[in-house]
Amino acid sequence: MEFEKYKSCIEACNVCAAYCDSCATACLQEDDVKMMAECIRLDRQCAEICRLAASFMAQGSEYAKQLCRLCADLCKACGDECSKHEAEHCKACANACHRCADECAAMAA
Repeated sequence: MEFEKYKSCIEACNVCAAYCDSCATACLQEDDVKMMAECIRLDRQCAEICRLAASFMAQGSEYAKQLCRLCADLCKACGDECSKHEAEHCKACANACHRCADECAAMAA
């Protein structure tokens, strides 16, 4: 099947989306939610594009590479933002985002 060659990237996207969902939810529980606003915003956008990219790859879409380029950029931005925060959920999310950014960049190359 077409998606087998993208398996590693699809898995990275799905894992990243889950970490982003978890991070956004945890950020909403922080004492200073306003300070976490950009993290939450990027978490939500990153999770959505990761799911979409995984779906496009699974379908063998001719637009998958273009979408993965954008996904890599958004994952990097989200990972960089999460890296600014000390919370463990942000650190874990940053790792997942940076891994996914690397996978998507490689897939789109």
